[in-house]
Amino acid sequence: MADTRHLIAGNWKMHGLAASLDEARSLMAWLDEHPVGARIALCPPATLISRMAEALAGSTIDIGSQDCRAEAFGAFTGDISAEMLADAGARLVILGHSERRAGHGETDAMVAAKVEAALRAGLEPIVCVGESLEQRRAGDAIAVVTGQIRASLPSMLRGQVFSVAYEPVWAIGSGLTPSIADIEAMHRAIRATLNARLGMTDPRPAILYGGSVKADNAAQILAAQEVGGALVGGASLTAESFAAILASA
Repeated sequence: MADTRHLIAGNWKMHGLAASLDEARSLMAWLDEHPVGARIALCPPATLISRMAEALAGSTIDIGSQDCRAEAFGAFTGDISAEMLADAGARLVILGHSERRAGHGETDAMVAAKVEAALRAGLEPIVCVGESLEQRRAGDAIAVVTGQIRASLPSMLRGQVFSVAYEPVWAIGSGLTPSIADIEAMHRAIRATLNARLGMTDPRPAILYGGSVKADNAAQILAAQEVGGALVGGASLTAESFAAILASA
């Protein structure tokens, strides 16, 4: 049976050393005392995946990665395949984040290939889409995001468990967020595009919101129409700040 709970995933980005595992352990202890009605995931840097999986063994927290290589193995110095991530203990993987698209030149086609790799390795993809401030001001936000969905999501996702994370690029780390009406309008457009691209599939993919999600706006965002969870950045780095968001779920 499909899991219809919200998914709240913490993206640690390039933060975290061995000592940071104490934050993950503290979050696990908090969840033991304060169960929440949402799926929880932490996506640390690759260097911590296996150690975090070991530290959180038996907990309700899933472990994810922040990227993967499309190929399974090969002469790709410094890259990590989806198979390697699964072997290290990851269950999910973030793909197509705006920081990868902008900073590493990732195209929609590259993201789609990585999605196929994630499915090949048994990982659950979280596929990121989002518009820049210039694109939003030009009135192109919905066209840009729905175009990314059509080109970044391969047809083999039909019937698979995955999520789409809508992250307006201009809101990430800025403290700015779109209005709830704007979030709902975008999420409705994403849902319509998913239905057109893949059909009314079961399980129904969740559409997460990301971009300056904090304790003081999480409850309102999570209650918005078609919002199926959140992708949280800096606020997921400490157990205290992430727990404050989870308490809203």
